[in-house]
Amino acid sequence: MRDAAALRELRSRLESGRIARGLNQTELAHVAGLGRTTVSRALSPGAPGPSADTVGALARALRLDTDALLELLETACGRGRAAGDRGAPGTTIRLWDPPDLEVHYAVEAPVTSSGSNGSREGGRRGRAGRLPAYVRRPHDEHLATVVEAACEGHSGMAVLVGPSSTGKTRACWEAIQPLTAYGWRLWHPFDPTRPEAALADLHRVEPQTVVWLNDAQQYFGGENGERVAAALHRLLTDVSRSPVLVLGTMWPEYQDDYMTLPRPGAPDAHPQVRSLLAGRLITLPDRFDHIALSKAEVLATAGDRQLAHALHHTDSGRLTQFLAGAPELVRRYETAGPPARALLDVAIDARRLGAAVHLPVGFLEQAVEDYLNDDEYDDLTDNWLDEAFADVTVPVHGRLAPLRRVRPRSSQRHAGTMTGTSACYRLADYLEQHGRRGRARLCPPKSFWQAAQGHLTSDSLLNLAYAARIRHRFGWAEQLAQQAADQGSVDALAELAEIRRAGGDWGEADLLLRQAAESGSITALIRLAVARHRAGHISEAEDLAQQAADAGDPQGLVQLAEICENQGLRRAAEELATRAAAAGDTSSLVRLAEMRQLAGAAQGAERLGQLAAKAGDTTALVRLAVIQEGKGPASSTNAMRLYQLAGRVGNASALARLAATREAAGRREEAEQFARRAARAGQSFALVRLAEMREAAGAHEDAERLAQQAIGAGHRFALIRIAALRGAAGDAEGAERLLRQADEAGIPTAVARLAELHVDRGDLHGAERLAKEAAEKSNANAAARLADLKEVAGHREEAEGLARLSADAGDISVFARLAEMREHVGSHEDAVRLAQEAAERGCTTPLMRLADLREAKGDQEGAENMTRLAADAGDTMAMARMAIILELAGDKRRAGQLARIAADAGNPSALARLSELRGSPDGPDRSGAGR
Repeated sequence: MRDAAALRELRSRLESGRIARGLNQTELAHVAGLGRTTVSRALSPGAPGPSADTVGALARALRLDTDALLELLETACGRGRAAGDRGAPGTTIRLWDPPDLEVHYAVEAPVTSSGSNGSREGGRRGRAGRLPAYVRRPHDEHLATVVEAACEGHSGMAVLVGPSSTGKTRACWEAIQPLTAYGWRLWHPFDPTRPEAALADLHRVEPQTVVWLNDAQQYFGGENGERVAAALHRLLTDVSRSPVLVLGTMWPEYQDDYMTLPRPGAPDAHPQVRSLLAGRLITLPDRFDHIALSKAEVLATAGDRQLAHALHHTDSGRLTQFLAGAPELVRRYETAGPPARALLDVAIDARRLGAAVHLPVGFLEQAVEDYLNDDEYDDLTDNWLDEAFADVTVPVHGRLAPLRRVRPRSSQRHAGTMTGTSACYRLADYLEQHGRRGRARLCPPKSFWQAAQGHLTSDSLLNLAYAARIRHRFGWAEQLAQQAADQGSVDALAELAEIRRAGGDWGEADLLLRQAAESGSITALIRLAVARHRAGHISEAEDLAQQAADAGDPQGLVQLAEICENQGLRRAAEELATRAAAAGDTSSLVRLAEMRQLAGAAQGAERLGQLAAKAGDTTALVRLAVIQEGKGPASSTNAMRLYQLAGRVGNASALARLAATREAAGRREEAEQFARRAARAGQSFALVRLAEMREAAGAHEDAERLAQQAIGAGHRFALIRIAALRGAAGDAEGAERLLRQADEAGIPTAVARLAELHVDRGDLHGAERLAKEAAEKSNANAAARLADLKEVAGHREEAEGLARLSADAGDISVFARLAEMREHVGSHEDAVRLAQEAAERGCTTPLMRLADLREAKGDQEGAENMTRLAADAGDTMAMARMAIILELAGDKRRAGQLARIAADAGNPSALARLSELRGSPDGPDRSGAGR
């Protein structure tokens, strides 16, 4: 279907659904939780295509097939391109929903905790569901710097490292939002497998594209990891395709695997990955610090019920884990009955040993049997397996379940990444990580390997064959590898060769490697090259390694270089490393330089570092300098000389380091020269750092001048940082002048900072004037804070005026605080008036907060009135709550109507609760009348 035809069909189905439900557009907007204008544009033939969020919300409200409508949207807007489409990979960011990019669904807080629209994403009712308001933390600032550089035309990469459910993927999602205004695209390499998708299309990525590598270990691990890293390096250094932005996430254990240098003499499995990730890793803490908790509490108070629920139930600071359902997932796992626990153990073992994320139901059913001991097996009921699946797939919070059933797309089934069955399951990420630790030393039983052989596809089989081999289960390893080979995997022949080699059959191993190499396996070429080199056939080994390099993977040359280096054949090692660099992989030169530096051969290390620099990789010289610095003050001279060498060939990190050391030594003119060069090389923060050092030393004019230069080089917040230092030192007048300069430079937060400065000085009149100015520039913070202060001081009219300014600038939460303050002092009518004004602006949180307060005081009638007002304003949580109130009062017809409206808008809890009440012996209607 052509794109335009798909869009017409999409709108036709939506319009037919609207007519069938008997709703006008205003009523549809109300039921769907969308704005009237959004609905009108979605249905209008002349408007651009609607977002996936909008289509999802409308489909649910109209009771239409959501998947079918979203597929039409994808066809219409270019998402999910056909295999033969030669267009650039990716689609515009606005068409993506967070769950499609593997952002975790958040827990659904209880109905009684608040209204429905408190969070920034509260209005999203499509596939994304609701996300809690986002709390920025220090890692977000680091990530924002990379994104800002991308906005300014510089390609960049960042990989967020942290345990499962710490907010890595959500942080990446929030970071790229500014790119939507510039028309950036996003590409998530996924099908048929992640590394295959990346290798197939990375060369086609065009400028202004975000390459999304969630769970980056799935790209960098396995046989193709080095090739993916090399392809990403080429993309990032290709000026003709700049700017591009590569964002990824990773668990800490994988970071350790990739970044740890191998022992002397041991093969280096990840040189390309390590080189790519160096300097591009951003670590996330596993818990909120006190500053982040304070921010979360403010958002919770403002009406974000999910954050409020999380804060109430955890005092460890692990909010993101709680929001992702982690504690409940672990509790469900650890308290599960034997059959359910066995199913989860099968899934954990499959994932930790390398099976694909989607596990076929047939595999799980067959594998689970040997996970039960004799007593447990004897106690099973006839339908124990169905009961176990039902148990592990029940959500713990909203949509979060230990095992989640997934529906594979036809492209994934046909591509061989799944079996032909439509039933597959995915293990919850946090449970996978928890299980990896708990079951790390265990080897699966016989039924696991049998089930794998009968139900998994070649990629999974190959990984499990390797896992079986290193656990000395050679029989299973051979059967699995042979099964993968029978499915067409040429790399499986290379794995069979390793199994033969482990059994001492070197001749058969070589024959299999040659067979695999002749069939096109680059992995086999590399392994054969290493094997022939160790057998003393040097020339043949190098020819094989060169064949691999000519085919696009210089890893054979890299490995031979390290073997020669460890054998003391340094000239041969250098020659091979140089050939690898010519083939596009400089990691071998970098690695050899490090090895020689650590061995005390500093002169040879420097020469190799310079060779790497000539090949375009200046990181070797910087790493050598870092090694020297680590030896103590006595080696600082050598370290500085290496930084100078790296600086001469344009390494921005080295130039920034040189600028800081020159400044510390009092050589200010040289420091500025180095900082300016670093800024031109892409590291504008060097100027900011220099400005901060001058400011701390009292050289205020110099600091301001450098901050202005930093702004010119792209670091927009330089003056604000200097202003903060000056204000902290007690120079409020100087801080204000700098903030005025920042405002003139177009920095949107400057006026809000000025207002806060006046508040701190007690100048509320001046602060109010500035808050109004900031609000006009869409920054609501100052007006909101000042409204609170005015209310506390008793200046109610002024407080309300500022609240309206804040709301006009996008922050309606201030109404909730003012309403609550009025309620506490007995101004009930004022409280209701403010809450209703907020509801008219689209936020029902203040009404529901008043309902909670009145209920807590025993004013049930007042609580019901507030709930009714919120329900009338479209709050589905309030509708659900009101339905229960009406049910208990005997008005079953109205209760049912409200419950169904709430369910159609995505909140089925009221229907479930009504069903419980009507089926309960103590309920008001056991017969089901009124349904």
